[in-house]
Amino acid sequence: MTHNYKEIYQQSINDPEAFWSNAAQDIVWDKPLGKVVDDSNKPFYKWFTEGKLNTCYNALDFHVNNERGDQLALIYDSPITDTKKTYTYSQLLDEVARLAGALVSLSVEKGDRIIIYMPMIPEAVMAMLACARIGAIHSVVFGGFASNELATRIDDAKPKLIISASCGIEINRIIHYKPLLDEAIDMAFHKPGHSLIFQRSQEKADLNSERDVDWEEALKNVSSVDCVSVEATHPLYILYTSGTTGQPKGVVRDHGGHAVAMKWSMKNIYNVDAGEVFWAASDVGWVVGHSYIVYAPLLKGSTTLLYEGKPVGTPDPGAFWRVIEEYKVSVLFTAPTAFRAIKKDDPNGEFIKKYDLSNFRALFLAGERCDPDTLHWAENQLDLPVIDHWWQTETGWAIAANCLGIEQFPVKSGSPTKAVPGYDVRVFDETGRQLPAGEMGNIVIKLPLPPGCMQTLWNNDERFKSAYLSTYPGYYLTGDAGYIDEEGYIYIMSRIDDVINVAGHRLSTGRMEEVLASHPDVAECAVIGVSDGLKGQVPLGLAILSSGVTRPEDEIEKELIAIIKEKIGPVAAFKLIKIVQRLPKTRSGKILRGTMRSMADGKDYNVPATIDDPAILDEISIGLKAIGYPKDQCE
Repeated sequence: MTHNYKEIYQQSINDPEAFWSNAAQDIVWDKPLGKVVDDSNKPFYKWFTEGKLNTCYNALDFHVNNERGDQLALIYDSPITDTKKTYTYSQLLDEVARLAGALVSLSVEKGDRIIIYMPMIPEAVMAMLACARIGAIHSVVFGGFASNELATRIDDAKPKLIISASCGIEINRIIHYKPLLDEAIDMAFHKPGHSLIFQRSQEKADLNSERDVDWEEALKNVSSVDCVSVEATHPLYILYTSGTTGQPKGVVRDHGGHAVAMKWSMKNIYNVDAGEVFWAASDVGWVVGHSYIVYAPLLKGSTTLLYEGKPVGTPDPGAFWRVIEEYKVSVLFTAPTAFRAIKKDDPNGEFIKKYDLSNFRALFLAGERCDPDTLHWAENQLDLPVIDHWWQTETGWAIAANCLGIEQFPVKSGSPTKAVPGYDVRVFDETGRQLPAGEMGNIVIKLPLPPGCMQTLWNNDERFKSAYLSTYPGYYLTGDAGYIDEEGYIYIMSRIDDVINVAGHRLSTGRMEEVLASHPDVAECAVIGVSDGLKGQVPLGLAILSSGVTRPEDEIEKELIAIIKEKIGPVAAFKLIKIVQRLPKTRSGKILRGTMRSMADGKDYNVPATIDDPAILDEISIGLKAIGYPKDQCE
């Protein structure tokens, strides 16, 4: 096989049927895949419509049947509970097949939906694979979500069964899952037949005898079940992502295209082979957890790592390095936010020096745009490739990346490198005109999206079209703004909503964040556009300082204003900056810029269900008032 990116990429764009037909040969099919891409119902493209397979078979049974049963499949490490467990492929297959048998005994059939509301424990992975094994459609809801958010997902997915646990564990508290689940079911119009509850040792939940089933009891005396062969287009899962209308969007992923894309990506993007340890430091409730904790590593035959902990505080900024050394991790995939937290607490990398990282060869970052300062810090401290790559819940895997398994390119800070094979990425202006290299606009992807991307929204084809496909017919609107340079490097500057108009000048808040983050005292920052009577919008910055910085805050704030003026120019009209202790984020690490923008403009806003700590909003409100926002409340 050639290792020339340009040649491989061009084949994927010019002849996608041949390209993905070849990739699909790496999957075990129960029925030949037949037609590769079905375009008979545009814009709803389908992949491998005639094929039949089972994702769980490809992820577990295949490896056991090919003499890899004794290899480690799953490592569980929980510094929060001081627990470590390992499962070989044979052991994990046994657990999943018996759990699938328990689901069948509870009358779950192919096509039924199951909501999984669990913490980061091995049983969550088993539950997902057990659903896939029998053709049930799982919908994982992030553990600890508020009851009303869980209730909306119950009403939309209409699950026959909910799988949950007695509790989740944070560093200093227990999250009582069972009461949250009970309240959600009470609020929901749809009532699931049963709840299957895994009792953690840290807290035993009271069970409702009419609805609840104890996990251990359910697995007693049940027979293992074989895989159910399903159509390639049969939904594997629904993953809800927040919608602007308040109604969450249920992203639908299929079995066939997903399996092909996941397995292809492990080698071609991450350069990970069977038998190697791959760690995605995310949560199974997010798309990264679906794709790269559970499915892709197991489809490839790698060892995946499930970590119930934090990058700092469990117990210190060396947490990640301890895990990498202990389990000989080859590749780590995490969010830039995690590295900002590590950098803040250990700016000189003293904890890194305590561990043997000789097996560690690449760090991948995604989930939020990686600022150049964080990227360079990681490069300097680790002395290995640090790869920023870009993708979305909707795509399920990388749109742009430095594909280490094909051809490694020089890193350009601020860019996730080039489009991944299969993605025809372009930049349009508001009229639909394709922009030349270097000009910023709306980033779009020509249809069809490659295998593994969303097929539609659950029970809402019209919303799928209106939200993603109607702005530029024939193209998927990513919602991100940026540009492509002369060498094909893609730059994601901000969400389309975060491109601000200052007195007629369109400016990227992402670029301003880059500049602020380059200041040696800044650990993390965010820039939002706020309303201004004269200029329309002006930028407002919030910055967190690195640990140990003792200089006066007002002195640093003046320097930050000056550096924006120097690097971007007076046109930015950057005069509003406040040092804060924390920034509001989702549990997956995304900064809640939209919420802060509403706060600054004095608009009503809902506290997002995904927020890590709602108390941070009170701190941000105090900081905003200190610099005169919202104006109508501060004048």
